[in-house]
Amino acid sequence: MISIVMPAYNEAAMLESSVRDVVEGMRALGSSFEVHIVENGSTDGTPAVAARLAEQIPEVATHSMRAADYGEALRTGLLEASGDVGVIFDVDYYDLDFLKAALELLDVGDSPTGPAIVVGSKRAPGARDDRSSLRRVATSVFSGILRYGFGLTLSDTHGMKVLNLIALRNAIRACRSGADLFDTELIIRAEHSGLATAEVPVTVTELRPSRTSIARRVPRTLVGLAALRIRLGGMPSE
Repeated sequence: MISIVMPAYNEAAMLESSVRDVVEGMRALGSSFEVHIVENGSTDGTPAVAARLAEQIPEVATHSMRAADYGEALRTGLLEASGDVGVIFDVDYYDLDFLKAALELLDVGDSPTGPAIVVGSKRAPGARDDRSSLRRVATSVFSGILRYGFGLTLSDTHGMKVLNLIALRNAIRACRSGADLFDTELIIRAEHSGLATAEVPVTVTELRPSRTSIARRVPRTLVGLAALRIRLGGMPSE
C-alpha cells in the first residue's frame, strides 16, 4: 500500500485536477494506494472540493484542520496513512516519474539498510530549478545551514518525498516543527538515528506564485531552525 499525502490550503482552483491526475497515474502503475487530502485552514472552497473527491473516488480520504499549517498537515496525513510507503506531494507539485524512480531506491521494512527516505532534489546533479533567482539563492543558503549546522547529507529537504513509514513512524510522532520545517526535522531525525537517505534530481517549475513571500519566510525559517537546533541539541551532527 502506498499512502500519498497532499496538504491543501486554499487550493480550490487546482485540487480536483491534481488529485484526479495523481489517482489516474497511480491506477496505471497498478499499485495499491490511497490519497489523503489534508485541508488546513482554507478560506475558499477547498473543503467542499476535497469532500466531493472523497465521495467520488474510493482511494481518496480527506481531513480538515482549523489552522493553516503545512507541517502539521503533513504530520496528520502521515499518521493517518495505512500504507508501508508514504509519499508527500503538493497540489501544485507532484511527479509520478519521480515516484517510480524513488520506489526503486526505497528500502521498505522495520530495519532498512538502504534509503528510508528518498527526496526529489532541485539541487542534485541533473536537477533543474526554474523558480526565481531569489528563491534559488534562499534554498542554497538554507541547504548550507542544514549541512553545516545539522550534519545533513542531502542537498534538499523541501518538496516531494517517498518514505518508509514502518521505520519512520516514531520519528514522525516526535517531530514538532510546523509550517516550513516539519519534513526537514523528519529527515534530520532519520539521518541522526542512522537511517540512510537518497535523492533523485527533479525539475521544479512554479505553477502559481508561492503562498509566502521570501521576506516573510526567511525570518520565520531562521527562527524555526534555531528552535530546532535547541530541541535536537543532544543529537549528533557532523
